[in-house]
Formats: sequence, structure tokens, C-alpha cells
Amino acid sequence: MPITAQSLIARLAAAPGPDAAAIKAATDRNAELTKPPGALGRLEELAIWYAGWRADPRPQITRPQALVFAGNHGVTAQGVSAFPPAVTALMVANFSAGGAAINQLCALAGADLSVHAITLDQPTADFTQGPAMSEAAFDAALSTGWDAVDPAADLLINGEMGIGNTTAAAALAYALFGGDPAGWTGRGTGVDDAGLAAKTRAVATGLDANPRARTGAMQALRCVGGHELAAMAGAIAHARCLSIPVILDGFICTAAAAVLAQTVPGALDHTVAGHVSAEQAHPELLRRLGKSPLLSLDMRLGEGTGAALAIQILKGAVACHSGMASFAEAGISAG
Repeated sequence: MPITAQSLIARLAAAPGPDAAAIKAATDRNAELTKPPGALGRLEELAIWYAGWRADPRPQITRPQALVFAGNHGVTAQGVSAFPPAVTALMVANFSAGGAAINQLCALAGADLSVHAITLDQPTADFTQGPAMSEAAFDAALSTGWDAVDPAADLLINGEMGIGNTTAAAALAYALFGGDPAGWTGRGTGVDDAGLAAKTRAVATGLDANPRARTGAMQALRCVGGHELAAMAGAIAHARCLSIPVILDGFICTAAAAVLAQTVPGALDHTVAGHVSAEQAHPELLRRLGKSPLLSLDMRLGEGTGAALAIQILKGAVACHSGMASFAEAGISAG
């Protein structure tokens, strides 16, 4: 049965939390491993967090899934991007041929990658003139993300491709958190000063043109977001319902995820921030969500690349936690 905005909210609100018994057992195990207490820093927290969501005090990561969603944006008519919308389809073809950065990082991490292009020939409407998506188109995009999640996956990352989508993400962050439109708007693919000014105007105008965007986070996503942002929100929500941990990617992915956090309290407890990108508003967005990034490498490519690279960090945390010997197993006295 296709997901809708309302059914997604209901299912997300009813989704289970992490397994308390697994968290306790993982915490107890961590205290007995052959290392000084806390010597592995955040890796220890990550492993226990992951164990709780997988209901396994000694888990492994064997089936990570990577999803890349692509969509086109009518707001590009406002001169907000350094590249034309046709690049979206060209990059989708590159993903399918295995030639993009995300392909290489997913192969390195052992992640199963699939690409989902959403009506590239029918971009969202220009949100400076009205809602980006109709209710039906919005629900369809949410469903695309929801249905793309493999229930057998044990870790999920989401990436995106869409010329104009940093403008949509900035407008979405502005709708969710307020402030100054310029504070949420960055250079994206590398626009010049005139392009940045056009983006900032579009973000401000988009909220003026869409009063319903201020009535709730899901309406904000429909009115000023994009097909790929909605799909990422749908995938992250479904992962929560399936107790699949998620590594968030950059600014655009985080903006999509923020919609869930603003809709259902604790909706992102199953997520960690893979990295902080070079997009200027990403650090503030992470701060608003209480997420501390695992990596800071000045990346701004999107595609899920920062999250894909961070899979290695989480795999390392889980490998140490589950594979290390305890003091008793190693025949070492902890005292």
C-alpha cells in the first residue's frame, strides 16, 4: 500500500526505540574489553548505539545499503545554479555506469547501491511561484524512498542528485528554523556572487509564496522541497520503523531528515551525522539537530559520499566492539 504523508507520520510515531537489553549488554561488554576505559572514544558510543538499534549486543555490519535519489527543480528558472538541469540525468547515467565518486566509496564499503531517478522530465514547480509539489506528487516521492529500503539491510545511507537542490534545502531549513535566508543559503555547486544573491532571493520569496510551508514540517517539504528530498525523508522514516541505523550525508540529506525531527520527537535517534560538509549552513543545521559529525573533510559533492565514507568509521567501531577479546577471554587481569 503506497505511503502518504499522514500514514508516514503515524508509522513513524509508532516506531520502536532501541533495544534496552542490547544496550545494557553492549555497555557491559565494552567495559570488559582489552583496553583502558574510553580509550576508543566515540567508537565505543557508536558501537553501543548500533547494538541497541540492531537488538544485538555483539553485532556485525554485513549488508549496508546506499540509496541515491535524483530529481529536478523548477526553481532553477531563477538562476540559482551554476549548471543546467540536464546535468541531473547525465549524472544518473554516470551512477548507473559506475563512474561517480559514490560508486567507488560504496564499493570500498561493501554497500549495495541503487539509484532512483524521480520523474526527471517533470521537475518540481518553481517554488517562488507556489508549491513545489502537489499532494499526490509529494506522496509519490515519499513512497519512492519508503519502498527503496531493503528490510534485510543492517545500515542505510541516502544520497541525492538534483541541480537546484541546495536552494530547495536552504528554503526548507529556513521554513523549519527561521532566521535569515542568507544564513541558510550557500554556493552549492559553486555559483558566483550574482548566483548566490539569486539563491537567497529565491529562498526568501519561496516562503512568501508558500504560507502553508510555515504550518508544519511536512508541508514545508512539499512546498519548497524536491522529489529527492521527499524520497530521502521517506527512506529515513522507513529505516526507523525497521530499526535500521542510518548515516546522514550532507546539507541536503540533513535538511530532509530535519523534517522528520520536526514532525515526530526522537525521529532521528537511529541516525548519526556522517560528516559536516563545506556548505556553509550545514554546521548550524547539525547543531539544531544535536548531531556531531563523524568526519570533517570539506566535502560538498552530495551523492551520499560523506555518509559512504563514514560507513568505514562505523564498521571500525562495530568490529572493535564485537571482535575484541574481553580481559577474561584474553586471560588478562583487569585489576
